[in-house]
Amino acid sequence: MRSTIQPSAILILGILLFSYTGRPSLAQTSMLQVMDTARLGDQLDYIQEHTRIYNDFRAIREDVFQKMKRNTMDSVTRSSREITRLNEMLSTSTKEIQTLNSDLLTVKEERDQAIRNRDSLSFLGIQMNKAVYNTIMWVIVLGLAVLAAVLFLFFKRSHVITQQTRRELENTREEFESHKKSSREKYEKLVISHHNEIMKLKRS
Repeated sequence: MRSTIQPSAILILGILLFSYTGRPSLAQTSMLQVMDTARLGDQLDYIQEHTRIYNDFRAIREDVFQKMKRNTMDSVTRSSREITRLNEMLSTSTKEIQTLNSDLLTVKEERDQAIRNRDSLSFLGIQMNKAVYNTIMWVIVLGLAVLAAVLFLFFKRSHVITQQTRRELENTREEFESHKKSSREKYEKLVISHHNEIMKLKRS
């Protein structure tokens, strides 16, 4: 079944084709300049504005279509290259982020270890927290202080007992010397008395 075209439609289509192919007008020159300089979206907008639609068909010159095709392919190629470059940059950035995260984890572990080392120390070969160490040290210090106080009290008591014993010894020594002197005097008197008695016996 053949579609019939009205004579008026043929006339209009001929006018449209002539307007785009019959003469190299200023509009056509401008269109090629736009196709060479404008972005792809602007090119499509320009073609949409400067071409007409007839029976749902848009009349576009072959050279303009080929130019637009090449521009589209070039744009797609550039976009593909840009996507590839961005993907490579993304891959590189991802690797760098992974490396940085690994380094960050290592730094955090080293920081935590440094904090543990700062807050702990070795006592008698045992690793312990500084708070526990300080508590043990204070207990030891207090124990030594109590022991020193007890020893001081014992020493003071011993000193008092020693002084008392010394005084008692001095008193005993004085009493002994006094008793010794008294005994000697009594002995001397007794000897003199015996001598006198013997002398008396001899005279008689």
